[in-house]
Amino acid sequence: MFSLMLPRRTWFAPAPLTVGLSSSGTLGVMADLPRKAAARTARLAALPLGYAGRTAVGFGRRMGGAPAETVLSEIQQRTAEQLFRTLGELKGGAMKFGQVLSVLESALPEEVAGPYREQLTRLQDDAPPMPTQTVRDQLTKDLGADWADRLVWLDGGPTAAASIGQVHRGRWADDREVAVKVQYPGAGDALLSDLRQLARLARTVGPLVPGVDIKPLIAEVQARASDELDYTLEAEAQRAFAAAFRDDPDFVVPDVVEVGESTLVTEWLESPHSLATVIREGSQEERDHYGQLFVRFLFAGPARTGMLHADPHPGNFRILPTEDGRPGRLGVLDFGAVARLDGGGLPEAMGRLIRVAAQADHEQLEQGLREEGFIKDRVRVDPDLLLDYLAPFVEPTKVESFRFTREWMREQFQRINNPREPTYTVALKLNLPPNYMLIHRTWLGAIGVLSQLGAEAPFKAILEEYLPGFADPT
Repeated sequence: MFSLMLPRRTWFAPAPLTVGLSSSGTLGVMADLPRKAAARTARLAALPLGYAGRTAVGFGRRMGGAPAETVLSEIQQRTAEQLFRTLGELKGGAMKFGQVLSVLESALPEEVAGPYREQLTRLQDDAPPMPTQTVRDQLTKDLGADWADRLVWLDGGPTAAASIGQVHRGRWADDREVAVKVQYPGAGDALLSDLRQLARLARTVGPLVPGVDIKPLIAEVQARASDELDYTLEAEAQRAFAAAFRDDPDFVVPDVVEVGESTLVTEWLESPHSLATVIREGSQEERDHYGQLFVRFLFAGPARTGMLHADPHPGNFRILPTEDGRPGRLGVLDFGAVARLDGGGLPEAMGRLIRVAAQADHEQLEQGLREEGFIKDRVRVDPDLLLDYLAPFVEPTKVESFRFTREWMREQFQRINNPREPTYTVALKLNLPPNYMLIHRTWLGAIGVLSQLGAEAPFKAILEEYLPGFADPT
């Protein structure tokens, strides 16, 4: 997760996002997942056209004397509404891409992020549901005609719906409350089709979200699409995490009850809301408490299971207050995106290189980066610029307690992505080794969530406890 490389224009790209087995509201009602490729393509293709039309109307209003700031704000607000309403309604790859953008919100300049924030954060918890009969048909297909003998009660409406499936509350034959995640019919085809279409439209969709390079974000989602459609693989990972965190005082991972090709049944997790709600309206105490647990879980997972939960989407993390309402444990859902780590844990070199960067040891840092494949042979990098470039990763480790903020994240985004900044050229010279790829994406997504939370955490101490190689051997 703490990769020491920021590829050009993709620094804040989080891991691909999946549906969580969670309890939340939904947006409206849809008849079904639109599966006809031509219809879905037309909806996506209309997005840049709508933006162009609004821009033209805005130009006319400015010619008529309307203030430029007012016109721009209105254009951005209407664009945000159309963009994220369309992505949410289409589900599939469109919805997933919209959720990816939701984690980027804290990196955008305030004048851009403001009009988008409500629509972006809504996608962190919500999406339109599919009909009950479709759910029952899927259960019959996956679990057999006698599924109702085991799943003795199923709520008629979903408690959560997202990019490739939705969740219903139910009761198993042994009286356990369960969450039943059912994949939309045709979700795989829709997911891959949407991503191909979005890739083709990357250049024209780009202006809808100023300051974000759309093409590499879509590539990030495409890279993990097949794994996220495989519920058997997800169940295997969730069972391992549930066993590793069973009876933990700080974390709860629901165990798997049954799995089929496109159905996953897990134990129910009772929670009032997710981190997305804490981001919107949580107290500072809640932000700090759950932000710290969020970071600790992402590091403790590899240490206990040899796997990294690679989907730091706020909807996948549920708050569990104590009986008197104080901040309590953190529930973790959705293990569709998991990095199975070489060597059974995070690389020792990762922690060691972050430590030597914090110590400003130019020689050891460059040597270590070359040994790990971050700097190729015959590539020369200015050591001072290299340290300056890595500062966003190292800065939180140099103090006992660090507060992540939207302002801090925007500052880092500007440093890395502005061609006028000296550190911009460093990105062109660095390489991201394959074994760091998903670790890197997860770390960047986690930074986005922490910055949205505005959380303060003893980051250095957490790394010393869980990240191999980080604690100073002296």
